Amino acid sequence: MSQWCSPGVQHQLSSFHTWNIFPRETLPLALKVDKISMSEKKTWSIPSHLTRAVETPPSALTHGRPQERRPDVRWYWQKEKIPAYVDFMKNNYPPDFTYEDFGPLFTAKFFDANQWADILQASGAKYVVLTSKHHEGFTLWGSEYSWNWNAVDVGPKRDIIKELAVAVRNRTDLRFGLYYSLFEWFHPLFLEDESSLFQKRQYPVSKMLPELYELVNKYQPEVLWADGDGGAPDTYWKSLDFLAWLYNESPVRDTVVTNDRWGAGSICKHGGYYTCSDRYNPGHLLPHKWENCMTIDKFSWGYRRNAGISDYLTIEELVKQLVQTVSCGGNLLMNIGPTQDGTISAIFKERLKQMGIWLKVNGEAIYETYAWRSQNDTVTPDVWYTSKPKDKLVYAMFLKWPISGQLFLAQPKATLGATKVKLLGHGQPLHWTPLKENGIKVDLPQLTIHQMPCQWGWALALTNVT
Repeated sequence: MSQWCSPGVQHQLSSFHTWNIFPRETLPLALKVDKISMSEKKTWSIPSHLTRAVETPPSALTHGRPQERRPDVRWYWQKEKIPAYVDFMKNNYPPDFTYEDFGPLFTAKFFDANQWADILQASGAKYVVLTSKHHEGFTLWGSEYSWNWNAVDVGPKRDIIKELAVAVRNRTDLRFGLYYSLFEWFHPLFLEDESSLFQKRQYPVSKMLPELYELVNKYQPEVLWADGDGGAPDTYWKSLDFLAWLYNESPVRDTVVTNDRWGAGSICKHGGYYTCSDRYNPGHLLPHKWENCMTIDKFSWGYRRNAGISDYLTIEELVKQLVQTVSCGGNLLMNIGPTQDGTISAIFKERLKQMGIWLKVNGEAIYETYAWRSQNDTVTPDVWYTSKPKDKLVYAMFLKWPISGQLFLAQPKATLGATKVKLLGHGQPLHWTPLKENGIKVDLPQLTIHQMPCQWGWALALTNVT
């Protein structure tokens, strides 16, 4: 299959491709060991996120808080004529102001890719996924297929993807990934295809597929995060043809992993790993590798300058998301929304720094681990397990330090004289005693607040337990 397939060749090849195309054996190398990542999903590629239009109108608030199910302001532009947002636009912008007029307002004038890379590295993340294009079609590189609607021609006049890719690869050990929306709200060819119930395929053949080939060849992402099928099946998108090329002929064929959003009906069924839905966290082990794609801002995937402190997840809540996700065999993709001038706001920086501090102590229980036979404890709440079978290690991560100084664990089966217990960041062996039936009681060290190895959650390393 050639790199630039003609529509006819693609159509002929589609009958030979099935969803078994995903090479499962490459997944542990590229994704399983990493566990935590950062995303700028659904942010920069929507200029309306980054202007005054992101302010939430008073009528969209409940006791000063945005209603969780009310669409973000950006959805106003997707034919959602919500009165509060219509009024907001009328009161703050000229009557002839169009969506395209947001483009020049997106400046990224303070964007420093090296600074971003350093922040991401310090967070403990192991891969980053940058939005290359969201549903409105604005690309963060000078796409040949998005004329005058990209970050090189409009606004920043910079190739944002290239700058961040170079910085991440030169300054960090993170894998570089890209998010890409298949469909576009306003593209006339997509709208025409949609009106034909997707019997026509003008948009994927002339826009989406050439652009995806260009993106992969130019930036060689190790993670390709597809999204936005627009209600069309994978056959409309010719997803299997593209994925066959990606896994067999592309420059990243030996390293790339992809998710499951390649057409209606594929989500949570087909893909290198499953995302299922935004903020997906099943709380139990799944047979297929999966990812919890969530956002630090509870109500938005972008930057909101009117957000209150309570609108953001606390570090305790983020740590809980992480340990739950990893214990159930998933990866955590944690989203932040940059500002229109290209900076990461203080609250996001703080959360990333806090996560990095926590992982510096407890990363042993997160990175390169596997789900254990029990995901959580049945006696003590908020205790979650991971394992390293080759090292005969099981980790018990607990989110509340018991007042008694004793931690009861019902799941581990210990052996006197063989089992050892240590608190990560402390190092000294801890005394433990077996419980009557199953499990152990661990005597935690008596530490002052300043002697604690970390805050917001702790991890025990258990050697030789079953």
